[in-house]
Amino acid sequence: MKKITLILLFLLGIITSAQTDTLIVPLKSIDSTIVQDVKYATANNFTKQVLYPSAKVFLRKVAAEHLAQANEFLKKNHNVRIKIFDGFRPLFVQKIMWQILPDDRYVADPAKGSRHNRGAAVDVTLIDGDGKELDMGTPYDDFTERASFASKDVSEKAYLNRKLLRETMIQFGFDPMETEWWHFDFKDWNKFGILDTGIN
Repeated sequence: MKKITLILLFLLGIITSAQTDTLIVPLKSIDSTIVQDVKYATANNFTKQVLYPSAKVFLRKVAAEHLAQANEFLKKNHNVRIKIFDGFRPLFVQKIMWQILPDDRYVADPAKGSRHNRGAAVDVTLIDGDGKELDMGTPYDDFTERASFASKDVSEKAYLNRKLLRETMIQFGFDPMETEWWHFDFKDWNKFGILDTGIN
């Protein structure tokens, strides 16, 4: 009887894990105050193509909840909030990006998959009370050395803005990417599988 109970508990754990693994939610359902500016839903991105049919951001629910906590902290303590450029990215989009820029400093190899493909990575910046983006030294998707957090080729103001974003994201469970000041991986990204579903 004890053995049967242990087997049932094990199977329940697998089912629960699988259910959690498929839980992708619209970010707006978790925090509607995070501004969404989905560049890949327009041609205003490095591919010069419209890659997403929808300008909505989707994430794993737990990652979205942690991002909302970071946003709340920034609003209360620094009078700024988060703007997000990208979250979940289907694998087929990753393949298009890799064809255009096959450089794993900036675009993950689709053969391995990216954190974005798991719904567990975000591309973000900060905006002030008027909705204006804070100076980060480079625009989003600037694939130069200046986009690196450690770059010395940005102003002190830009460095401090990057530092605030980076430290806050780390505090709320996200790991930074050294070559892109805007990119952060949710700490438990490896618990989620790669998805190739469309965005609606």
